[in-house]
Amino acid sequence: MEDQKQILEEVFGESSDKEGEGEQQSGDSFDEEQSVNQSEKNPIWERIEEISGLWLYRDFLSLERQSSLLSAIEKEGWFTEASHNQAMRFGDLPAWAIELSESIRKAVWFCDISECGDSSTCDQDKEEVCPLPSDLLWREPLFDQLIVNVYQPGEGICGHVDLMRFEDGIAIVSLESACVMHFTRVKNETSNIGYDGKEDTLMVKIPVYLTPGSLVIMQGEARYLWKHEINRKPGFQIWEGQEICQKKRTSITLRKLCHAK
Repeated sequence: MEDQKQILEEVFGESSDKEGEGEQQSGDSFDEEQSVNQSEKNPIWERIEEISGLWLYRDFLSLERQSSLLSAIEKEGWFTEASHNQAMRFGDLPAWAIELSESIRKAVWFCDISECGDSSTCDQDKEEVCPLPSDLLWREPLFDQLIVNVYQPGEGICGHVDLMRFEDGIAIVSLESACVMHFTRVKNETSNIGYDGKEDTLMVKIPVYLTPGSLVIMQGEARYLWKHEINRKPGFQIWEGQEICQKKRTSITLRKLCHAK
């Protein structure tokens, strides 16, 4: 716990009482008001009940933070040509991506755990009800691989499970256009997570509505046993009976490479 506290203090300051006292950061960081918004101090996560290990934080980024993040991505110069729609980085990530990673760590650590009553059992309860278990949450770095994708209206991504070269615990941040991401249980693909063989759940697609500024975390079964896809062709982006108006969408995926031990 002392190591965890030290990491938090290094990243977010010694206490919330001091958050407004320091000078603002300079430079091109995407978030000059990191850890200030009240919504970030009490993040509300939604556990997708049908899929173990799938979590959604709808209000992860404010409108201002979304705009700042998009500006930081634009400054990278990755998408100056229309044919360029994906950028990958491995190892040393841009400063804004490191800040984003630490914001994710904070959002997980400060998740609302109302089930936690007795302080002596709090850590154990938190393991069960939070988006990332402690061995993933406190790894260093939290993420060391970045993908930024830009999708024009009608463009999406086919169903897939992320490659096994990446560790458990994957984060996806959505920007600009809302969309529905569908999850489908894999059949009998090799995995280090157990498979229960329930045939009636194999082809069922679980829809998850992603708003701009939302954060998805996949770990455990959600990461290894469920394919995720976004089909943005006409007729597929339906939520609550209404078709979503498709605009340009930007997504940021953060992962951790598996390293030989």
